[in-house]
Amino acid sequence: MALNHLSAPSLSICTFSGLNQPRNHISLMPSRKSFVPCPIKCTIADTEAIIRRSANFQPSIWDDSYIQSLKSDYKGGEPYVEQVNKMKIKVKMMLDSAVDRVKQLELIDTLQRLGLSYHFKEEIQRMIKSLYDTTCTDNTWKNSRGLDLYATALEFRILRQHGYKISQDVFSSFQDEKGNFKACISDDIEGMLHLYEATFLMVGGENILEDARKFTSVHLNRCVEENRDQDRVFLELVRHALELPLHWRLLRIEARWFIDVYERIQGMNPTLLEFAKLDFNMVQAMHQADLQYDSSWWASSGLPEKLCFTRDRLMENFLWAVGLGFEPQFGYMRRMNTKVHQLLTTVDDVYDIYGTLDEFELFTDVLQRWDIDAIEQLPEYMKMTFFAVYNAMNQIAFTALKEQGHNIIPCIKRVWGDLSRTYILEAKWFYSGYKPTLEEYLKNGWVSITAPAILIHAYLVSSPLSKEVLESLPEYPDIIRHPSMIVRLADDLGTSSDEIKRGDNPKSIQCYMNETGGSEEEAREHIHYLISETWKKINEEHLNADSPWPPIFKEIALNIARTAQAMYLYGDGHASQDHKVQARMESLFVTPIP
Repeated sequence: MALNHLSAPSLSICTFSGLNQPRNHISLMPSRKSFVPCPIKCTIADTEAIIRRSANFQPSIWDDSYIQSLKSDYKGGEPYVEQVNKMKIKVKMMLDSAVDRVKQLELIDTLQRLGLSYHFKEEIQRMIKSLYDTTCTDNTWKNSRGLDLYATALEFRILRQHGYKISQDVFSSFQDEKGNFKACISDDIEGMLHLYEATFLMVGGENILEDARKFTSVHLNRCVEENRDQDRVFLELVRHALELPLHWRLLRIEARWFIDVYERIQGMNPTLLEFAKLDFNMVQAMHQADLQYDSSWWASSGLPEKLCFTRDRLMENFLWAVGLGFEPQFGYMRRMNTKVHQLLTTVDDVYDIYGTLDEFELFTDVLQRWDIDAIEQLPEYMKMTFFAVYNAMNQIAFTALKEQGHNIIPCIKRVWGDLSRTYILEAKWFYSGYKPTLEEYLKNGWVSITAPAILIHAYLVSSPLSKEVLESLPEYPDIIRHPSMIVRLADDLGTSSDEIKRGDNPKSIQCYMNETGGSEEEAREHIHYLISETWKKINEEHLNADSPWPPIFKEIALNIARTAQAMYLYGDGHASQDHKVQARMESLFVTPIP
């Protein structure tokens, strides 16, 4: 269908009228947009009026005055720093004294899940390399592991997490001559849980791991349903894994959850538990400082009051930034990327909710030209939006030029221009009533979900810049493309039904249903399948030893996919202000662990 000849209302440019009205306090609406007529009107030159759409987003429950009031006893406290240093020495001694392979792996796994492993990166890397070099060549490992499913699966997962491409054949000893997994191993529930978790590190074509996932899923679900007398904490771990595997979980949320669980595990290490709680609280204090910086910037921009139609979701956008990198050294990245996230949210709402097709054409032209002089053609609300984007991005570019000698403005210009093209295409689909195929939708949608823009800006503010990588960015290499697809698909699973009820464009679920005539349940199953297949591609990229991307960014790319699956696991965690979202934010950024 030709979309470049779409008819649109004949509209003149609006003046900035009525946008200072207070937000309406309405019932929760988990969708990120809907098309409800809004009483706000813009006066136009020929005296016609434009009836604007509104999503009636609930006002943010985290206003600037509240965020600025946050205080923590753990901020810069000398006694706590001294405690951490003493505990680090103790844990290093544990790492040095661990001789047994399984004990070494269990310690690494526990440190990772408690959110402490960043303190011991060098020690852990040396330990894992030693494990790999001494006994983890395929034949040696395969012959020495015997039938110890737990040890084999744990070692496989840890090594793959750290970039070692161990062969799936290590699990062939647990199969019979027909290639089926032996029934006897189903009695080893702990081993089954670790095998299940290991399968999510698979790459394409690994049929043994595919079979292992199906086999373990059946038995773990049965364990939850039938084995009521088992260790309750272990059953909680199994349920947690079946809901979402460890490899797909957002690290900071997982650490907060696992600290509570670890306290109830028989044989837990009190030193690790105390260290995890203290470290979480100290990092939380750093996050509060980052959040206060961004909240002050957002409030001073005037956009929350001026643009009444947008999602004021600074706290949620900060969670996205924390998801990319929670560690203390990523403070600058978190602060800058929170700005990027919030501005992307605002621009998304301009296109999705408030503007007209004629205004979109003008706005898209200005974004692609990246020309501040061109904003005179825009209505006032778009002028403010573009100016805010322009100023924030120029600040990032100035820092990159000053500290690394690279002019990144061409890259930033390309990213925002590409994004605007995907937005206007979706707007044209909406105005024309066009229903794209699933392929058409995803070809546009993995960019319009904003993940490529987020990842590219994250690279620009987190990593040493290289000419080779900067030149590759406009082509959106696989390390950006595949995680962005996960964000698109996860978003659709979490928001699709409510958005469609309110007249939005078809999402991937509806595109699949339109094409196949299948049910929504079948469509959702297909989207889950696409997510799983895309994760295999992400894993392949992560294991690519010849990748030009720095390890920091490879981890960030993994993390945006993890963050998306956390945000949309129970619905729209980005736009919603329900109690579950509120409790999560409080546990991460407000309330320290007792």
